[in-house]
Amino acid sequence: MMKLFKYLKKYTFFIILAITFVTFQGLLNLYLPDLMGDIVNKGVTRGDVDYILSVGGKMLFVTLLNILSAIISTYFAAKVAMLFGKDLRSMVFEKVMNFSLYEIDKFGTSTLITRNTNDITQIQMVVFMLLRLVALAPVTAIGGTIMAISKSPKLTMVLLVAIPVMSVAVYFIAKYTMPLFRSMQKKIDRINRILRENLTGVRVIRAFNKTKYEKQRFEEANEDLTQTALKVNRVFALVFPLIMLIMNFTIIFLFWIGAVQVDKGALQVGDIMAVMQYVLQILFSFIMISMIFIFIPRASASAERVYEVLTTQSKIKDPEKSLLPKGKGNIEFKNVTFYFEGAKEPALQNISFEAHPGEFIGIIGSSGSGKSTLVNLLLRFYDVSEGEILIDGVDIRKITQKELRKRISLVPSRPVIFSGTIEDNVRIGKDDATEEEIIEALKIAQAWEFVSKLPKGIKTEVSQGGTNLSGGQKQRLAIARGIVGKKDIYIFDDCFSALDFKTDSKVRLALREKLKDSTVIIVSLRVATIMNSDKIIVLDNGKIVGIGTHKELMKTSQVYREIVSSQLSEEEIA
Repeated sequence: MMKLFKYLKKYTFFIILAITFVTFQGLLNLYLPDLMGDIVNKGVTRGDVDYILSVGGKMLFVTLLNILSAIISTYFAAKVAMLFGKDLRSMVFEKVMNFSLYEIDKFGTSTLITRNTNDITQIQMVVFMLLRLVALAPVTAIGGTIMAISKSPKLTMVLLVAIPVMSVAVYFIAKYTMPLFRSMQKKIDRINRILRENLTGVRVIRAFNKTKYEKQRFEEANEDLTQTALKVNRVFALVFPLIMLIMNFTIIFLFWIGAVQVDKGALQVGDIMAVMQYVLQILFSFIMISMIFIFIPRASASAERVYEVLTTQSKIKDPEKSLLPKGKGNIEFKNVTFYFEGAKEPALQNISFEAHPGEFIGIIGSSGSGKSTLVNLLLRFYDVSEGEILIDGVDIRKITQKELRKRISLVPSRPVIFSGTIEDNVRIGKDDATEEEIIEALKIAQAWEFVSKLPKGIKTEVSQGGTNLSGGQKQRLAIARGIVGKKDIYIFDDCFSALDFKTDSKVRLALREKLKDSTVIIVSLRVATIMNSDKIIVLDNGKIVGIGTHKELMKTSQVYREIVSSQLSEEEIA
């Protein structure tokens, strides 16, 4: 928590205002019992109505000031807490956006969402409570003790028993609940993960009749969280009855001792009432402190999780001095080997090849052969374990990520469609794309055929994830997005899989004309998609087992022949 509080420095002025008005509120609270004691001692007992009205007016004025102070302090405390939460969310979001795939894989999507929402909300609540109570409770406790002693030291002695008992209770409650709160946050992560998997995989779940199984899985996670929450709440259920019991016994002893003092003539009734009010204020200040100790453990667990994200350094770092490649997208892989985190076997091993501007390079291989990993390395989503990747003779690790990705356009295997219009989705590829450029890209991607028939054309709204589009339509929109901007290198990562052979052929022919001056890499499982490429790279178990044209590989590569024969008939091969 303290490490995160350094980000509160920019709100020092608002914090000072909040604490100032809270302190003022506490002092006004301490003044009221004194006035009430005077009313009883000098007004009620003597029947002096004028004195009662005079002091009563003062009490009313002090109460109004108290309310005003409470409103102002609450406003500034809420302002600081909300702005602090906003800053934390922005920082976490920016940090996550700059994470490499290493860090994304390490944390997981569900926990990153929880940390940026639920965890930060817990921290906000505690910041608000601290600003409201951290000054009010000490002022009330210390000031109330001084005022109570000034009225009657003997009556105040009851606090010597009440306060230690309450302090011990609060300590054990905090000690017991801290691990439970940490556990709760992890269990919330688990529920979020299961819910996310069910929502994104709803078609698969229903297709395989796994709805009952997934419901049971969710119920187990939900029940686990519920039981932990119940444990915490059972502890909290004891807190206030315990505190009220201590308070009631304290008041009983207070009246008992006070009655003896009044009987002896050593104390007035008004003083007993004033001391009782001060003791109640002191005990209530401990209730405030106990509330802080109740919420701080959960917020501390959340703060640890948020701070972990903020302090995690990305493994992919930009160079101090960036080099700018001077060329049109010449790619060279030099003895590239790559291991995933914790893996014993390399995902890619000793990969070497070149791709020149104007060439269409096809990459093919069985599932798990390393095709997408190769693409991820070129985009520097991961860094190579050994070897180097050069663009126009410059190692990509010597180029900033932003500059590198300015030169490369990626159409991924899973088309990601964002909520908004078709125009908005295509314009992601080029911010300042004109309407004519967007339509041209849609035509090349063979998407204009269905877009032009929509009531609003490119202005048609697309739902989140593109759920109102078919798989082929989404892929064609993703292709249009990828080619709308002028780039040196284009990567099509198995993005033709949802297209029929006729549409696939049309798209590739159009791309030949559109991207004739760029370096184009087409990754595919389908032979028909890459067989007319200028150069085909065959991958098998992370190794290159063949490079050449279709005709050359049919003669030299056994793996390629097996792939071809598994997909094409003898007539098509001939």
